[in-house]
Amino acid sequence: MIFGLSPIALAVMALAGLSIGGVMYALMLPSLQAEKDRKRRVSKVKSVKTDSVSKRAEVDRAQEGQKRRKQITESLNDLEERNKAREKNATKPNLKTQIQQAGLKLDIRMFYIYSAVFGGGAAIAALIFGVPAIYSIGIAFAAGFGLPRWIISYLRKRRVKSFLAEFPNSIDIIVRAIKSGLPLNDGLRLIATEAREPVQTEFRRIIEAQQLGMSVPEACLRMYQTMPCSEANFFAIVIQIQSQAGGNLSEALGNLSGVLRARAQMKAKVAAMSMEAKASAAIIAALPPIVTLLVHLSSPDYIKLLFITDTGLLILGVSAIWMSIGVFIMRQMINFDI
Repeated sequence: MIFGLSPIALAVMALAGLSIGGVMYALMLPSLQAEKDRKRRVSKVKSVKTDSVSKRAEVDRAQEGQKRRKQITESLNDLEERNKAREKNATKPNLKTQIQQAGLKLDIRMFYIYSAVFGGGAAIAALIFGVPAIYSIGIAFAAGFGLPRWIISYLRKRRVKSFLAEFPNSIDIIVRAIKSGLPLNDGLRLIATEAREPVQTEFRRIIEAQQLGMSVPEACLRMYQTMPCSEANFFAIVIQIQSQAGGNLSEALGNLSGVLRARAQMKAKVAAMSMEAKASAAIIAALPPIVTLLVHLSSPDYIKLLFITDTGLLILGVSAIWMSIGVFIMRQMINFDI
């Protein structure tokens, strides 16, 4: 007996406890099963929601990437169209644009006045030296129409050459300014105040265009109009693409600087390799005038017929034309564009 209870009483109590426990379990089983089912459904809903969120995020990323690629493609197409228009204007510019590209502060009216004065002076000088009037007209046309435009073309090429010699260094300065934390505008202002000519003038025009309300990419695109070289066009395209598509501007400009230096090295290499052909062309072109001068010094009466007779002057004119054609052909044969 335990605690004064008989074994029968203990067995009855144990059976009663088991019965009550079984009844309570039977009553609570549906609720327990329902709670288990609820937890299973909640976990399933959470997993489905997580999968849907991840799938939606993946779809959003794909759409964003597709939208970005479409935007970049549209930007490149727009840049290509603008580039074609600007290249057309740069390859065949009008006289006003050529004067501006040569770095001259001269309007069209004064250019024509100077050309007329120069052509008239050449014609008068030819008449004074005894050249017939019909040939003096040709000399006046060449001196008043051809020579001034040749001078403009020469000044344009010399200015572009000076620009290309300094432009990579200016881009490197802009890259260092951007890496140090300065914005692009401050880098452009730094070049506009500290760089050498003609880079300083071109970047000053960009700053002035910005002050008039033009954006930086549009102002940079205008530089190709006054500086007709591919390098200026490359710089403008890099700025335009970076402003629309984003990216590391300092890295893009650094790569551009390396490309420009490689182009300059290639041009120097080509010039060195073609120097022998240029020297041969110069010698061949200089032989007729040199021979004429030597014959004049040794036998003036023999050679003077070329200068005092109509037939001699005609021969000189035709010879000059053919020599010019030959020099032009040789120049085109040894001229390489990179």
